Amino acid sequence: MSHQQPNRLGPLPSLIFASRWLQLPLYLGLIVAQAVYVWQFGVELVHLVNEVFLHGGEAEQAAKLAEGGPTAEVAIMLIVLGLIDVVMISNLLMMVIVGGYETFVSRLRLEGHPDQPEWLSHVNASMLKVKLAMAIIGISSIHLLKTFIEVGDLGMPDSKFTESGVMWQTIIHCVFILSAIGIAYTDRLMSHVTSKPKAEH
Repeated sequence: MSHQQPNRLGPLPSLIFASRWLQLPLYLGLIVAQAVYVWQFGVELVHLVNEVFLHGGEAEQAAKLAEGGPTAEVAIMLIVLGLIDVVMISNLLMMVIVGGYETFVSRLRLEGHPDQPEWLSHVNASMLKVKLAMAIIGISSIHLLKTFIEVGDLGMPDSKFTESGVMWQTIIHCVFILSAIGIAYTDRLMSHVTSKPKAEH
């Protein structure tokens, strides 16, 4: 049984197709950014351990309570939300690095690998956009939750939040949700249009 030989590309198509490798430094740069986020996670984790077990912030917490600031429980909650935020951004980076490289640069050939991501087997540009939109919504939700926790002193002279600022942050989050719904709906329409001619044959 003969295998079909790949078509030979001319010089110009070969150059254009090979230009996809120019994206490689971009993905390598994102790996460096991933390492920076790992370092940031370690810093925040040390801060959390110091806050809970080593009582490094007792004097600071007493001063905050005297001024009507956040309690130790709220401070710990904000640190934990910060850790979750770092993890979600790191997950977003991994989706862009792995999915983007697989889609736009070259195959990773992970078929049969025990650690192959489940979503990578059917990833394409449209699916990647939907997953990125969902990840951005998750990150925005964490930031909005942190704002709602810290917003207790809203209206005070020393408050770092304003009513309009909180309102706009909520509106932007809703826009993210609507955008993700629109992207998912458009992707569903496109997949329905492309699968319809196949069904007719």
